[in-house]
Amino acid sequence: MKGKEKQKSSHWAMQVFVLAVALSAALSLISSTALTGAGYVVAVSVLVAFIALGIVFDMIGVAVTAADPRPFHSMASHKEKGGKQAIRLLQNASRVSSVCNDVVGDICGIVSGTTAAVIVTRLQQDFSTTSVLIAIALTALISGLTIGGKALAKTVAINDCTRVVHRVALIMYALHLYR
Repeated sequence: MKGKEKQKSSHWAMQVFVLAVALSAALSLISSTALTGAGYVVAVSVLVAFIALGIVFDMIGVAVTAADPRPFHSMASHKEKGGKQAIRLLQNASRVSSVCNDVVGDICGIVSGTTAAVIVTRLQQDFSTTSVLIAIALTALISGLTIGGKALAKTVAINDCTRVVHRVALIMYALHLYR
């Protein structure tokens, strides 16, 4: 690796590190705040939200790497909403994929695991048990939902990548990102 490429690479790694720390802190704060004094329905809802967030971002990361830029160049040249944003996503596919799959996906996995631990602890306290079966069952269920959800989402992302990227681009357009 040459000097400038090495510097860009280390700069990107530092940016990802800072983003990961900030996002992890924010999502952990949200989770902790939502779980404080919450009942099981809220706790499970928070858990499902983090699992779903991880799945959606995993799908976006895969779709961006699989999409063909040609339809989006056409959209951008016709000044269609989201065309310009989609091109930006595809031009930065490796970084978008890294942020979506690695940063957001991994953080959601960690936070959902922590949330599950809180739920297991409450279940054990409420039912006066230290049974490891509760922890095993909940861990297995969360793993199955996460892995199965990501497998399904990746299939959708590969088979319908243009639509997935376009929807993300439309959200970016609505939020005035990359105009």
